[in-house]
Amino acid sequence: MSSPSVDIVGILVQVASVDHENGTVHVRFPNGKHGTLTTMSQTESIRRGMVLIVGDDRWEHAPAETWPEPNSISVVRSILDDGTVLIDEGVNLKPVHNESMVEVAVDNTIEYNDFNGVIRVVASTPIRGSLGREPDVDDVRRSYLWSDQGLGGGFSDFGGYPHVKARAQELIETQLERRKKLDKIKARPVKGVLFTGPPGTGKTHLARIIARESAAEFYLVSGPEIVSQWVGSSEDTLRKIFEAATTSEAERAIIFFDEIDSIAERRGRDSHESSRRLVAQLLTLMDGFDDKGKSVIVIAATNRAEALDPALLRPGRFDWEIEFGMPDLSDRLEILRVGARKLTTSGELPLEDVAALSSGWSAAELTAIWTEAALVAAGEGRGAIAAEDLAIAYERVASKPRRSNVGEAE
Repeated sequence: MSSPSVDIVGILVQVASVDHENGTVHVRFPNGKHGTLTTMSQTESIRRGMVLIVGDDRWEHAPAETWPEPNSISVVRSILDDGTVLIDEGVNLKPVHNESMVEVAVDNTIEYNDFNGVIRVVASTPIRGSLGREPDVDDVRRSYLWSDQGLGGGFSDFGGYPHVKARAQELIETQLERRKKLDKIKARPVKGVLFTGPPGTGKTHLARIIARESAAEFYLVSGPEIVSQWVGSSEDTLRKIFEAATTSEAERAIIFFDEIDSIAERRGRDSHESSRRLVAQLLTLMDGFDDKGKSVIVIAATNRAEALDPALLRPGRFDWEIEFGMPDLSDRLEILRVGARKLTTSGELPLEDVAALSSGWSAAELTAIWTEAALVAAGEGRGAIAAEDLAIAYERVASKPRRSNVGEAE
């Protein structure tokens, strides 16, 4: 059998530019270095981007696939007036030239490299990578479903706000525990409840208590975390969370959106397209999710109710709104008493004095007093919190930088 013939043995290069007048070709090598080929013949057939095999006395065209150029995949985020394509690199946008005039549009997925620029359109819509694949029900349960141990205590562990607790207990009794009676009456159950109020007033804490007291599955969705860089990924995740809740083996579930204003902010002409799609998806889910006869309630919390899209607040979506104001005097005293019950204390504590002095404080700030008091007592080598520890703790929390809160009622 005869051996295969070899037409030319040489160096593989890629053309960077051509000077047809003097027969000079500027090239780059696979190792990234650049060079110049002179006295080249027939340069009129050589174009930028071509791959050549150059021997001692002649050259030949080589197939483009022989060039070891690493290509990448990304999503187009913008196209500049000069045709430059801006692609998504996670945190930053990267400019890529498009000298080949490949027809691209925003949100196309493209293949490119730094030398050739845009090579081709892979898909007309964003393609998510392995980290952005469409989640399944098991994925969202692992990521968003809280265990019973993580839900904390019951209503006795929620100090103050008697009207808020009464409304929460009514929610459990009428919407979760007596769902079958509502169905028999043919009444439409409450789909959504909105918790509004300043930060640190216990909105998330109460949502967990409702789940624990009602034995419902609890899906905690943080608004800022669910917003994904991959267009469509956030919407997929939302759909799967609703699917997981409506197929709950417990037959009752709560989907809790913390900082919902980051997901469902008021839409306007300046809103990003991905933001508008996410709001539209949430509205669709609120309107159309079928809980299959099970008790599923959406609870959302925000301290910026005015920033929410008005469409979210219409009847049939968030039917109830429960407002958490700043705790008044009796609320503050009850919050301090609840904190004291969980700790080892000694002697009579000046809870009434601290409650009176802490006007304008949130529940979170009041709870921080006990953390500081425990540190003071432990630092002194004692196993119980005494009155002087509480006094020092109050001073420590009071001396921290404070921001004014509104809505306090005395």
